[in-house]
Amino acid sequence: KMIQVYVDTVELPNGRRATREVVEHRPAVVIIPFDEHGDVVLVRQYRYAVRRALLEAPAGGVEPNEDPDESAQRELQEETGFYAEDLQRLGGFWMAPGLLTEFMYVYVARELRRRKLTADPDEILEAERVSVSELERLIRDGEILDAKTIAATYMALRLP
Repeated sequence: KMIQVYVDTVELPNGRRATREVVEHRPAVVIIPFDEHGDVVLVRQYRYAVRRALLEAPAGGVEPNEDPDESAQRELQEETGFYAEDLQRLGGFWMAPGLLTEFMYVYVARELRRRKLTADPDEILEAERVSVSELERLIRDGEILDAKTIAATYMALRLP
């Protein structure tokens, strides 16, 4: 099971009581990988919940007792077939803090080397390379609708 759902009764700062539903989910990582030409390696993956394939940055869950940096390298290899000689953590964000405990760590990967790990058996991924200007256009035109990819791209492109 990836999630736990619970309902709490809480006391608000004004003294009133309210009900809060919370979805517990372990932390995750998202990676913006730049190849030797400065293009970004994304993955196209069918997402059952929205009934369509989405173009996304490689991402995945942090396993129990796994460091997020290790998770980022593992997910990058599983989803794109690349290992990053240069992996930089940029920070992170809460995915949906109104109801979800999932924290997403954001990475930039450079100096990519081929090193494929076996993908998860329930994932069918297709890697695609896009230029930075094309990535920005895809986001601007609403062709990339995945929030983690949009947020991580913004963070990665604002690097000094």
